[in-house]
Amino acid sequence: MDINFVVGICLLLPVLGAFLVLILGSRPNVREAATLLTGGLTFWHVWGLLHHVREGARPRLELLEIVPGVQLAFEVEPLGLLFALVASFLWIVTTLYAIGYMRGHHEENQTRFFFFFAIAIAGALAVAFSANLFTLFAFYEVLTLCTFPLVTHHQTDEARKAGRVYLGILLTTSVAFQLLAIIWTWQLADTVDFTEGGILAGTASNGVLSAILILFVFGVGKAAVMPFHRWLPAAMVAPTPVSALLHAVAVVKAGVFTVLKVAVYVFGIDLLGTLAATTWLAWVAAATIILGSLVAFQKDNLKARLAYSTISQLSYIVLGALLANEWGVIGGGMHIAMHAFGKITLFFAAGAVLVAAHEKDISRMHGLGRTMPITFGAFFVGSLSIIGLPPAGGSWSKWFLGMGTLEAGQVGLLAVLMLSSLLGLYYLLEVPVKAFFFRPPDGTDHGKDFKEAPLPSLIAIGITALATVGFFVWPDLWYELMTMVISGVAQ
Repeated sequence: MDINFVVGICLLLPVLGAFLVLILGSRPNVREAATLLTGGLTFWHVWGLLHHVREGARPRLELLEIVPGVQLAFEVEPLGLLFALVASFLWIVTTLYAIGYMRGHHEENQTRFFFFFAIAIAGALAVAFSANLFTLFAFYEVLTLCTFPLVTHHQTDEARKAGRVYLGILLTTSVAFQLLAIIWTWQLADTVDFTEGGILAGTASNGVLSAILILFVFGVGKAAVMPFHRWLPAAMVAPTPVSALLHAVAVVKAGVFTVLKVAVYVFGIDLLGTLAATTWLAWVAAATIILGSLVAFQKDNLKARLAYSTISQLSYIVLGALLANEWGVIGGGMHIAMHAFGKITLFFAAGAVLVAAHEKDISRMHGLGRTMPITFGAFFVGSLSIIGLPPAGGSWSKWFLGMGTLEAGQVGLLAVLMLSSLLGLYYLLEVPVKAFFFRPPDGTDHGKDFKEAPLPSLIAIGITALATVGFFVWPDLWYELMTMVISGVAQ
């Protein structure tokens, strides 16, 4: 089979799966089996691209020319493949989790949920494989629109208000800032293609290029750099599988992936290191890291705490891009994968507690670890990855980010990373500590009333928790892909 044709298959399969969901909506077991099968086939084909990319191939699919020199086109390079592998694999796991959650929580409109979930994955893969800024922008917007029905799934006043915040911030930032940056880039470079080494060097003054960089960083609202972050905690009114999609699989990862890809393939790390705005924006990312951690520290609602933790962690990746050196880019790219598996484990656990024990607030989870040991054990493992401690994979990405700060001569940024991890020690480990070692405040025995979440959800939690530990032992795949990004840029 033509390897370029496989790119199209990877993009088409989730769409076909979405319409299968609609057709099979009246038969839930068959509907969800079709979703899992489609997810498995999608991941299989994405994985099949790995061998070719390792050998230096860049599979490409060109669909049509929009205007002279600007195509709707897809090309698989190492950074995009990393994102696609994460998104396609976690689609399978999140679907498995959602089967247990949606049924255990007696959610309505499950067919609609699985339909838009599959469309969102198609959008994420299209972003991952975008060959140029136009294609990326088009599917970045598709991803925003197709996740709106997921955010507003419950159709309550609170959900609709959250949906308005979600659309308002993401569409405003992308149209007002990101689109302007793309048009400005096209006007200067006469191309919007992603190119190794970048396309903007020598096209304008450093002041102009700094302005374009600022537009890109704030225009990618999905990266949740403050002050354009409010959409993310607002969207937590959605069911927990949607929170997992937003925080780990598709939406926020599409944001930070875009920032990293623009840094490497539009500016180029050599040019990026010479711009005055780069250092200033790095400190904006650092401020987001600390402020997100401090707000998370104060939240008693578990999903709200995890939401602000995500805001903090996303800026690790933005910071990695803005360090404009080899270790920063490697650490940022690896953190896309490491954070995805660690944070999705935490959200899975939060949803399991809601389904099994009907609890949302950390202050009411005392003693629950005795009746839900798998759930809170997995939460502990995911927390280690987010904090950056062995034996969890997040320790590798944070190590490389730390090396990047030292290579850039920014000891202050290294201190920010360390302070954020210290804050994470409290606001994340407080949850399993209270669950395992504290007695319920009212003296009740949770063991008489509660049990673990449904089996499909537990299996999903186990898979992501084990993968988080596995990536500590075997981080080679993510490291290899990111070193290929760097070696390609250096050529």
